[in-house]
Amino acid sequence: MKTSARTRTAAAVLGLAAALTLGAALIPGSPPAAAPVPATAPRVELAGTPGSAVSLDGAIRALTERLRRLPADHRAWARLGAAHVQQARVTADPSSYPRAEEALARAAALSPGDPEVLTGLAALAAGRHEFAEAVRLARSSLAANPYGLDAHAVLADAYTQLGRYGEARRAVDRMLELRPGVAAFTRASYDAELRGDRATARRMLEHALSDALSPADVAYCRHYLGELALHSGDRRGAAEQYRLALEASPGFVPALAGSARAAALDGRTAEAIGRYAVVVARLPLAQYVVEYAEVLAAAGRDPSEQWSLLRAQRDLMREAGVRDDLTWAEYEADHGSPALAVTHARAEYARNPNVVAADALAWALHRDGRSREALPYARRATATGWRNALPLHHRAEIERALGMAGEAGRSAARARAANPSFSPALPALARLS
Repeated sequence: MKTSARTRTAAAVLGLAAALTLGAALIPGSPPAAAPVPATAPRVELAGTPGSAVSLDGAIRALTERLRRLPADHRAWARLGAAHVQQARVTADPSSYPRAEEALARAAALSPGDPEVLTGLAALAAGRHEFAEAVRLARSSLAANPYGLDAHAVLADAYTQLGRYGEARRAVDRMLELRPGVAAFTRASYDAELRGDRATARRMLEHALSDALSPADVAYCRHYLGELALHSGDRRGAAEQYRLALEASPGFVPALAGSARAAALDGRTAEAIGRYAVVVARLPLAQYVVEYAEVLAAAGRDPSEQWSLLRAQRDLMREAGVRDDLTWAEYEADHGSPALAVTHARAEYARNPNVVAADALAWALHRDGRSREALPYARRATATGWRNALPLHHRAEIERALGMAGEAGRSAARARAANPSFSPALPALARLS
């Protein structure tokens, strides 16, 4: 690829920034005389796995056409908003959030108490990392319709991000009662993983896979089976799951990113770099950009263009109303200013006191020379039984800095047991994708 990454970054910034101005395109105008009106508003399932960009584009076109003819259809506005929320997840294009906000505002103006409208607003809040607001809106939706699977899904995800794991588990259990399918089983798997129960996590993913019908759902389940294997140190098993995911859906970027991750940890650095280049070109999620930069640096190559891309993504996310202190806490602690890392980590933990934020704050404080302050957060990050090598390694390093040799040894042993393939030189690869 002859175009430099810096040029691609500039093009992405200009293209996405321009897209932020297109929200007015949602407002119905004068349609062509022969354009058909969809018989019903296409349904967009927020509880399910992220659909493909192509299918979402089709739903958005159909909904926009319907709304040109039927501008008072509040559920079509709600579904258009939900489609834009899903599109932001699939494409990493934050300009979809202002579009979602506009569509959902129209829906709310027409029918403020409608459960589908409230669920769409909850999903938008969650997408912008406003998880307390997402809980409030999802609960309002469930007060109007206790059987709303999408609302329970948003509630489960938001409670997880807030560190309210018991309430998240109850929301997942309710999903399993209402519809024991892919959406419920994958969330049940993550709940089990956070408790350190990998056997149940794997079993739930296998249930999800047996229930998966579409290629996208099969790829999604295979990808997370790969992630579970990789974080357990089983690189070969992970690579096979990623291969099967790509066999089911050749364009599924998370599985391609997983295969790059497995290659990097297996020492196949050139292969990993080639795959990461494709991944980041297709879907420049912050997680993938950081992983790519770390692999480049480990190979003795200059990662600065990836860091420039990461900063561009940060600016676009801010413009779209997304708060992401976590990414910047992790980045600054490992690759920049520990003092700035502490600022970001404190902000993240204050809003979302989950185990990931606790680990980020612990590591930021330690890197800033404040290991004594870091220790309680390191303990919180490992208190649920979560068998992730990264927070366990961080805890061992903090304990070692405090002269707690015995405790450090035990934490380091737990990290090795959790993932024998863990590499402290590539911390981003141990984070959840």
